[in-house]
Amino acid sequence: MEQRILGLDPGLAILGFGAILCQPSLGRDVAGNVGVMDFGIIQTSAGTAMGDRLCTIYDDLNSVLDAVKPDLVAIEKLFFYRMGNTIAVAQARGVVMLVLAQHQLPFVEFTPAQVKQALTGYGAADKHAVQEAVARELALATIPKPDDAADALALALAAWFQH
Repeated sequence: MEQRILGLDPGLAILGFGAILCQPSLGRDVAGNVGVMDFGIIQTSAGTAMGDRLCTIYDDLNSVLDAVKPDLVAIEKLFFYRMGNTIAVAQARGVVMLVLAQHQLPFVEFTPAQVKQALTGYGAADKHAVQEAVARELALATIPKPDDAADALALALAAWFQH
């Protein structure tokens, strides 16, 4: 049975999403058992009021969920950068969690190191190595852009590898 997995890389300015379609019963080593459904970003402008930015994330994520109809969502665990950035990301992540709860969608969470380990076998791999792994696993000719979308696809793949 097909499984649709949506990866989400939360952020206030840019929220990356990436959806894959999997055939888990075939196993991960069989060619053609995973493919890209869609990927992209939800973007908000810095000059916009916080409430409006969160509403944009809410509305756009609902649209993505309606289009993709995922069976499972993989989301990045909150990673601390600078305090100001962490608070903004946490607010955006709260909206994401609300939308997932409203859609009654199961989700799994991964730290950046867990995603790197799952895709490259090395938990401290650099961003480019992870992006190359995403392109390779999904049989893409080029690395998905922007980076936030590639990161979201990496999260979706990590969830698939976990099953």
